[in-house]
Order: sequence, then structure tokens, then C-alpha cells
Amino acid sequence: MNRFDGVKVLLTGAASGIGRATAIRLAAEGAAVYAVDVSEPGLAETAAAAGGPGTVATRVADVTDEAAVVAAVAGAAETLGGIDVLVNVAGVHKTTPIETLTVDDLHRMFSVNLVGTALFCREALKHLPDRTGVIVNTASLAATQGNPFMTAYAASKGAVLAFSLSLAAELAARRIRVVPISPGAVDTPLTRAPGMFPDGLDLTYFSKIRSYYGAAEPEHIAAAIAFAASSDAAYFTGADLRVDGGAHT
Repeated sequence: MNRFDGVKVLLTGAASGIGRATAIRLAAEGAAVYAVDVSEPGLAETAAAAGGPGTVATRVADVTDEAAVVAAVAGAAETLGGIDVLVNVAGVHKTTPIETLTVDDLHRMFSVNLVGTALFCREALKHLPDRTGVIVNTASLAATQGNPFMTAYAASKGAVLAFSLSLAAELAARRIRVVPISPGAVDTPLTRAPGMFPDGLDLTYFSKIRSYYGAAEPEHIAAAIAFAASSDAAYFTGADLRVDGGAHT
């Protein structure tokens, strides 16, 4: 099912986890993917893992660096011959009890999760075609459901969600769709990283909001992103697409 034959996709956060799974999925469906991440080795692994009929080109860039974002988007448009779809996956996650929350924590969360997303949207809109252009931004279930020790992360993803809904309204006249995706728990290198939860935290609250399906695999989220970015979702815009195994119910 090559829904993305001839479709040119700019994808951030492509070096691992959801971003890598999305690059692989879209290339498998025929897309020409321009994959961006701060990790050059990770991008190389993604490109090696992706098969045809689509293609994956890579670029190393820091999403918090405005000049690097401007150059990356211009590079994508030149390499691909345009941009049809922007998918923002790049993000950071850190659990921090409020007593130890720092200004640096807040700056880092918002710089990567919100500012990076906003900058790529601003620049990609110079190239996205009216009536068929699509933006998919990765928010989180944490944006709308309380999670202990995630105040900074939840606030940054709530900002991504709010940004995306307002952007959808702003671009409605151009018929450019904007879809925020809100994954729940996902088994990725980011969530498995040492120190994800500091020692000594009481994590019993999470048992109340855990999906009976368990944590998602990155491929589950990639499938939802592929749907949102495809013509199958041509009437879907300005609404949060939750992919959380029913954890919000």
C-alpha cells in the first residue's frame, strides 16, 4: 500500500524510537524522506534500516538552533524538490519532582519540544503546498492527563498541542492540515534511558493510568503518523489524535 508514492516528507527526531520507525514506515510506503536529528550515528542506522520503494536522506541538525533549522528546511526542499509533509518527532523527556525542578530543565524541555517544533513549522510553510500540505506534530498524552514528576515535560507537550490546534485554525484557509499526535507510554530508547525515573520515587500512581495493552511499540505510533499524513486522513485536522491504548479512559 504505497500511499506516499511521490510524497516528499521532512521528518525530525529520526535517529531512534518513533522517528526511526516513522522514517522506515513512510519509506516503505513510497515516500522520499529527509530525516533530521542531532545524532549522526543514529541517522545512519535509520537510513540503513529503511527499505524501498521510498528513499531516506539524512541531515544532522539541532532543532533548537534557528540557523540550523532554516538551513535544514532549505536543504530538504532542495534535495527533495519540495516538501509535502512535515513530521515533528524530535523531543526530550525528563522526570523531575517539583522540589528539584530547575530553570535549565524548563528551558531544555521547551526549547526542544516546543521551539524546535515551531521553527520547523514556520520554515516548512514556505514550501508546503496549499490544499495538500500536512503537518504532524508529536504532542503527548501528558498534555491532557496528569502524570507525577512530569510537570515540565507535560507543560512543554501541552504547549505543542495548543500550538498545533491554533496553527490548524490559522492554516485552514490554505487547506493545510495540522494534526497533533498524542502517544501514551511508548517503549523507546528515550523512555528506557537510565535515570528516566530518579531512585526513590513512588510510582504507584502510574498503575492507575497504564493501558491494559501495555506500552506501545514505536511502530504503533508510526502507523498513526502515516495515517495522519496520508490522504486517508484528508478530512482530519485541528484535533488531537490519541494513540495510548485507551489509557485516557
